[in-house]
Amino acid sequence: MAKVVSASLLSTKLYVPHALAHAVSRPRLVERLDEGLDRKLTLISAPAGFGKTTLVTEWVAASGQPVAWLSLDEGDNDPTRFLAYLVAAVQTIAADIGETVLAALQSPQIPPTESLLTSLLNDIATMTGSFILVLDDYHVIDSRPVDEALVYLVAHLPQQMHMVIATREDPDLPLARLRARGQLTELRAADLRFTPAEAADFLNRVMGLGLSVVAISLQETNTEG
Repeated sequence: MAKVVSASLLSTKLYVPHALAHAVSRPRLVERLDEGLDRKLTLISAPAGFGKTTLVTEWVAASGQPVAWLSLDEGDNDPTRFLAYLVAAVQTIAADIGETVLAALQSPQIPPTESLLTSLLNDIATMTGSFILVLDDYHVIDSRPVDEALVYLVAHLPQQMHMVIATREDPDLPLARLRARGQLTELRAADLRFTPAEAADFLNRVMGLGLSVVAISLQETNTEG
């Protein structure tokens, strides 16, 4: 049954994007992401064009940690499809995790989401190593059942799993509570904006423009970093 579900899923949604060969090095942000591994959740929330996916891609490539990646789209507002892809993403790390959940998703009467997530989380809790789960483009989700599934996941994350959410707008999570409990790392537009040194590196090394310090400063101001 699980193979039938897996065969119906688009495997490219589970691929970790390739790190850019000439990306701007951002050690200050990588350090923040590294520190966040001791917490449940890392939230990277900023408008389009701030390099959220690029940053996460570069970070996970250098982290040395196994990474389960799920690039979300509008179709994942269906909770059954979201759960199927979630399990498929984790199975890229451990192939036998979540088989019971995938089988249940094929049954005529699908069990409650909380029951399915409990089964998945119990499976993850048996893993010997840790891994990172990345949910990219979460802003496309506009589904209360999927949001509720995410809340349950974050509340009960096993120690083996760290979740990263990249989004253009904050997800419907109890962020204030997570923040107060020291379980949340946040990177926002103000953090993702280029510093003057990063702007110079991007414009002159990556883009090959050969701009002066004054011109770089002007560009940085005009583009808000």
